[in-house]
Amino acid sequence: MKDDISFVRLTEIEPSEIVAHMSDPRVAEHMPLLTFAWDSKVAAGFVSKKEEYWARDGLGHWAFLVDDVYVGWGGFQKEGEEWDFGLVLKPNAFGLGRRIAMKAVEFAIADDRIPFVTFLLPPSRNNLGALGRLGAKPVGQIEYEGEKFLKFRLETV
Repeated sequence: MKDDISFVRLTEIEPSEIVAHMSDPRVAEHMPLLTFAWDSKVAAGFVSKKEEYWARDGLGHWAFLVDDVYVGWGGFQKEGEEWDFGLVLKPNAFGLGRRIAMKAVEFAIADDRIPFVTFLLPPSRNNLGALGRLGAKPVGQIEYEGEKFLKFRLETV
């Protein structure tokens, strides 16, 4: 039986689950912008900020559920004229990244607002084959909030 993957708003997840997730050192390993400790206040601010993107753009980040269990968060965030996709999974769900990303890409393909999707990955990520299998092409390296990232682009039209 296949795992049932669903996307819900982050407001549906207990903040303590997000705190535990983002406090795991295995998650922070490839997140150069994660330079602070998570607590309930940080989690509440994070969810509030992500909800602001939903209000501004009509789209944003979701919580990812597998069989109704929280396994991570991610989604689309508008950066200028580009829709960037991010995915942050709990360590026990790392193997689900491709399936979750595929479901999100299917969403983007069906959404007329999203002619392409960008992905930013830290240079510490050395397994980039999944992006290629999705059809994403390397664009180059960029700096974002003082950190270097590898940028990829996937056409959705």
